[in-house]
Amino acid sequence: MSGKTFKKSSHNSTQNKYSSPQSSGIYVPEGSLGSFRDPSANTRTFLERSAEEGTILESSCVMCDCTSMQLSVDLPEGIRGIIPKSEVCYQTNEAEIKDIAVITRVGKPVQFKIVEICGNTAILSRREAQKECFEKYISHLTAGDIIPARITHLEPFGAFCDIGCGLVSLLTVDKISVSRISHPSDRFRAGEYIDAVVASVEENGRIYLSHRELLGTWEENAAAFSAGQTVTGIIRSVEDYGVFVELSPNLAGLAETFEGATPGEKCSVYIKSILPERMKIKLVMIDTCGPAETQPCTYYIDSSVTHIDRWVYSPAGCRKTVESVFEPSCTKQLSEMI
Repeated sequence: MSGKTFKKSSHNSTQNKYSSPQSSGIYVPEGSLGSFRDPSANTRTFLERSAEEGTILESSCVMCDCTSMQLSVDLPEGIRGIIPKSEVCYQTNEAEIKDIAVITRVGKPVQFKIVEICGNTAILSRREAQKECFEKYISHLTAGDIIPARITHLEPFGAFCDIGCGLVSLLTVDKISVSRISHPSDRFRAGEYIDAVVASVEENGRIYLSHRELLGTWEENAAAFSAGQTVTGIIRSVEDYGVFVELSPNLAGLAETFEGATPGEKCSVYIKSILPERMKIKLVMIDTCGPAETQPCTYYIDSSVTHIDRWVYSPAGCRKTVESVFEPSCTKQLSEMI
């Protein structure tokens, strides 16, 4: 990334709220607002003022009435918050809201606006909160923007991420890290906060994410290791010609075949050589150490950086150029030009 500074930053830095430059509002993943943590917010007066000002609030969904498919939300002072099915989510194509989209909100934080308060019942709209988030924040994002996200659920093909008010984007498994993993659960857990890069914005407004550009270049990762060291790693794949061992999420090396090597296991390896001009690390397997645990990622980008245009993974002078180029209309991800 030309002209940008780098440093290792805390994996949990994404819990800081991201303020959209297009508006004075703050749009964050559900679970980040905590509107009623402050005792002064636990009053009817606060709720009435929030309704009048159109403030986006957040609380827990405690129940779904499976007859009416309306959600009940926990509010202060004994007020019952209700989100009708039609107000559960915003969809740009105005498609019918599926029951599963309603039921799966139970037990989770939801963001909403207060439509009206009648006695001890407040009618809420998650749809209006999401609509504002989309129109004032998400619709202004471009490829290369760095944003906070929260993992909502994991599938074999990728991680679904809340990028604001419960609006979800997909981070495909191949864009999570340079070191290849078999499933997103090798890297993430549901509910985890991460940083992500907007990989592309489709014509329909759908956003796809990337993550590996934040985990450091080959040289930045290799700088933590030296030939002659014995270190721990994670076996990521076992091939006829050797074993690929992850030393960090964006760095892997190849060891010779080893009996009993199993993907997903922690192992100890001896670093035989580090070859920047070939972007390779040669390893010797010492032993396996049982199942590996998911470790927090380390980010190598300064927290003040909110956009990147280009990221070059490969070392200078390497015969193969591995890079990501972010363009306004389309994105070329980790292309290889020999």
